[in-house]
Amino acid sequence: MTAFTNKVDFAVIFTVNKANPNGDPLSGNQPRIDFKGFGEVSDVCIKRKIRNRLQDMGENIFVQSDERSNDGFKSLSERASNNKELKAVLKDREAYASAACKQWTDVRAFGQVFAFKANNVSVGVRGPVSIRTAESINPVVTTDMQITKSVKSEPSEKRSSDTMGMEHRVDFGLYVCKGSINHQLAEKTGFSEEDAEKIKEALCSLFMNDASSARPEGSMEVCKVYWWKHNCLAGQYSSAKVHNSLKVEVKNDVDTPNCFEDFTITLSPLEDLEPEIYDGI
Repeated sequence: MTAFTNKVDFAVIFTVNKANPNGDPLSGNQPRIDFKGFGEVSDVCIKRKIRNRLQDMGENIFVQSDERSNDGFKSLSERASNNKELKAVLKDREAYASAACKQWTDVRAFGQVFAFKANNVSVGVRGPVSIRTAESINPVVTTDMQITKSVKSEPSEKRSSDTMGMEHRVDFGLYVCKGSINHQLAEKTGFSEEDAEKIKEALCSLFMNDASSARPEGSMEVCKVYWWKHNCLAGQYSSAKVHNSLKVEVKNDVDTPNCFEDFTITLSPLEDLEPEIYDGI
């Protein structure tokens, strides 16, 4: 493993076309929208997709979703308590954190809180990869569609179409997600250059194997990934300055954007810091 040396900032531009990118469970699973009407996708949702992609790449993942569990464990507590390396260092918090980072890619990337009654342990790990909530460039229009059930769930049901439901979607939106990788925290968790490359690969293919009824195949697409690798440990510029150097705007002659080409992307030059630019997969 090669030590992670220089700070990284990144940004992902993706489109949502007639899909629900991140439903809000407190609002009937409607797409997340702020009070101004701009669409949002939570950092937790983005991290879930990155974890899934890393798992597809063969990486060991601690926070696995139930349908993707590949080790038979049904909870985080079971996964931790059945790990031999962690069981051997239960009384040493530093050794416990170090062992967890070595075992699981997502722990050394995003961090994790280990607080389980079964092990009587409470250990926190701060990860170097931080991700902000993705936001749409302009206010989004959402559509609600009423659906009915056409098949009986139980034999006792007299009618097959008496159960109603709702589907919610964003008609179209261009979203930008921004994040950073901190050298100091990477040093503590053992996050490596190879891990950073895997994160980059996951971002470029973020929606691969992610299709569902709310997000049909092809309805969400990564358009561009910007990857700024600084030439020093702490970074030449603040993450805010780097992220703000990327401007995405609706073209002047477009009233209602409905594709990636309806936007202009401009990069303000930062001396000695040029981003690597990748197309999404």
